[in-house]
Amino acid sequence: MLANKVFYKDKELENERLELTDKGSLYFLGSNLTLRNCTLVLKVSARNLFLDGVRFIDCTFEVKQELKNHQQWVFASLKGCRFKGRLSGCDFGRWPGYAEGWEHGSIEDCDFSEARLDGCRFMGCDPSTLRFPKWPCFTFLDPIRRAPELRGVKWPGIFGDVVIEKLHKQPPSTRALTLFAPVEARLLETTPEALQAVIERFDCIVS
Repeated sequence: MLANKVFYKDKELENERLELTDKGSLYFLGSNLTLRNCTLVLKVSARNLFLDGVRFIDCTFEVKQELKNHQQWVFASLKGCRFKGRLSGCDFGRWPGYAEGWEHGSIEDCDFSEARLDGCRFMGCDPSTLRFPKWPCFTFLDPIRRAPELRGVKWPGIFGDVVIEKLHKQPPSTRALTLFAPVEARLLETTPEALQAVIERFDCIVS
């Protein structure tokens, strides 16, 4: 069965509500598209959503089913946007050399305080302009540069071996990394409380 292809491109939309919720459709938000003060309702998997050179300004994203491993945010410009819902393994911002179209990527003044993020990275940006979700999410700021400091303490379970020991291997443009404590604790043989006790010792971790 062929998927229905829905294209948004070569226009500017303002104060619109876009419902990208049909699991049988592929949504292409592409070249020369600007969305301003729009609400986008997302209820499809990452493989159904394609971004290429689109500009989102003061938009709200309502993620109705967990959006997993969606790297294509790095092909979009996000300014003054708000995210709600669950996102995991997603990358945002400017990632030089990632793939064709990376030069369109940017993120600033965005609010993730109502989102649940896990394994989400923010690339080539100024994290001080972003609002990250609070505990049980937690965010490493400037993780590559701070990696030696973070390796200097004992982390619970295998969190240190799996996460902290590999921070320096993140892409060079990584400016922040957000994790969700209950998921990380379950996978890495610890508890959220044990993680929090160590996290609170660092000013480079926002929670």
